[in-house]
Amino acid sequence: MIARTLTKLDAQKCYELRLEALFTNPDAFITTYEQEKSRSNPIQTYEERLESELTRTFGVFEGEILTGVVTLVKETHPKFAHKAMIVGMYVSPQQRMHGAGAKLMETAMHYARTQNIEIIQLSVVSENAAAKALYKRMGFEEYGLEKKAIKLKERYLDEIHMYKFL
Repeated sequence: MIARTLTKLDAQKCYELRLEALFTNPDAFITTYEQEKSRSNPIQTYEERLESELTRTFGVFEGEILTGVVTLVKETHPKFAHKAMIVGMYVSPQQRMHGAGAKLMETAMHYARTQNIEIIQLSVVSENAAAKALYKRMGFEEYGLEKKAIKLKERYLDEIHMYKFL
């Protein structure tokens, strides 16, 4: 298993993994599978995202297969430039519990340190016990709970806000 920064050459694989993520774990993401499928020019959009100066997306591979992804979004305001946000974390079900999530987080945190990022923040749905456990193992601490942060047709989901001081 290797982890590395994704480039525009990985756009197709990244898009396909995103569709898998939205289909497999719809409650973990704000975007829906249907919204993602209906985008025009999705590969071009992913190429642009993967080349953005404000974000860095990392992938974990088993051979040539992209099995996990996470994005680090740097804050742009000068007074917040010491912070970044983790978004879009996903690992394929067959790779869970094999260290892929930890490898992605370690890679993102290593990169953050090279960019003088001091604090990484993230939000996780309160019902996602596996993700919460991973983030706690990686040294993240809870700093808030947003009740009813996400509204689905039939219910609400709470989000836990976490941070790690690097």
